[in-house]
Amino acid sequence: MSLTKNDRKFRSKIGKDFPARSEPESLPPFVEAIAEALRIEFGNTPSTIKTVARMTNTNERTVKNWFDAKNGPSGENLVILMHNSQEVLQAVLLLSGHHDLLVTMKVTATKNKLREMLEMLDELSSSETP
Repeated sequence: MSLTKNDRKFRSKIGKDFPARSEPESLPPFVEAIAEALRIEFGNTPSTIKTVARMTNTNERTVKNWFDAKNGPSGENLVILMHNSQEVLQAVLLLSGHHDLLVTMKVTATKNKLREMLEMLDELSSSETP
């Protein structure tokens, strides 16, 4: 099958390239914050990139770009990441200015840990008494 004359041409015939940028664009804080949260939560190894790619049903190269702060996740993928990562959830809450929700979330988590510890103490004390 041959290409028609109306097809899109991918290479320039005269050999010109796109002009280089004079100074690199600063990344939005969103991309940097999500990348940092992903690295904290999951690490930065090839296996974790594969895990996150499977989790979000996304290409591994796309996930690698998230970890490298080259791109940020789409809305749907961000929701999946927030569901599976406390660090990403906290980063989104901070970026959106919902510090009160972040404090509430931390207080609830602390209460749950305290409740677990009290239950463990009760179990230990009940096992010690004859």
